Amino acid sequence: MSCVHYKFSSKLNYDTVTFDGLHISLSDLKRQIMGREKLKAADCDLQITNAQTKEEYTDDSALIPKNSSVIVRRIPIGGVKATSKTYVISRSEPVSGTSKAIDDSSASISLAQLTKVYIYIFLSNTLKSVCFLVLN
Repeated sequence: MSCVHYKFSSKLNYDTVTFDGLHISLSDLKRQIMGREKLKAADCDLQITNAQTKEEYTDDSALIPKNSSVIVRRIPIGGVKATSKTYVISRSEPVSGTSKAIDDSSASISLAQLTKVYIYIFLSNTLKSVCFLVLN
């Protein structure tokens, strides 16, 4: 019996897939790993990388030699989709006191900036409520 050692990138220990022959196809290896780990093919795909050479196996008919060690990563079906939209937070409407999202491809805001703006808006609205209660 031949084997391939695999581990998920987030784990410390290797598990083993056994098969007959000198090599296993990438599609067969993925199928066996998904079966052992109780993963559904409809939910995700597996990215397989050689642990020694860091070569990523992309062709499902690629042959992986026996006694190889591979690193496995779960990836969404179809890969990660890039978005072309960016959003800017604006305080241009002081009447409602809420933020407004504007679709603008020339401007961008980082997640950290967005978080700061959200916290600022939340705190300012909370303080307005507290001040209103104190004054009344």
